[in-house]
Amino acid sequence: MRVSNEDLYVIRVNDELKVSAPRIHFLFGLPLIRLHDGMSVPFDFQLTLFSGTRDTPFRRTVERFVVSYALWEENFKVVRVRGARRTGLSASGVEQWCLENVALSTAGISPGDKLWVRLEIRAQDSPEGAAASEDPGLSLKSLIELFGRPARNPQHWTLDSTAFRLEDLDR
Repeated sequence: MRVSNEDLYVIRVNDELKVSAPRIHFLFGLPLIRLHDGMSVPFDFQLTLFSGTRDTPFRRTVERFVVSYALWEENFKVVRVRGARRTGLSASGVEQWCLENVALSTAGISPGDKLWVRLEIRAQDSPEGAAASEDPGLSLKSLIELFGRPARNPQHWTLDSTAFRLEDLDR
């Protein structure tokens, strides 16, 4: 079973929570224009787990993905800053691959706890944001601080799950 509010699905895969958001499309507008102009665009993803109430985060993870577009092949390449990469993807393939590579551990969660998940995605729409993605000093702390500030651009999405319990999700 997976929990859904029609926009955000929560899925349990072994000892991790992952999400799927089939209706969200972040490769459009200014980021897509920049990609077609040959520039790379970083996207920051934050997945937050709330337990008991939606007031205090229980656990969070932040990932940065840098997307580029191959003009001759007319397809996308995406690099997860902390490791993996994929090439030859369509726009929907990039969106799906990014979501598949963001997960939260279920360690320390009681099966009956009331839980919620929030997914936030931010596109860095300035050349400075693209340069920051190349910065070797980029850290998890700096990405968390980024999500602590209000979005400066319209390329920001936030999706919340409905309440669920770990015991309700299949492994």
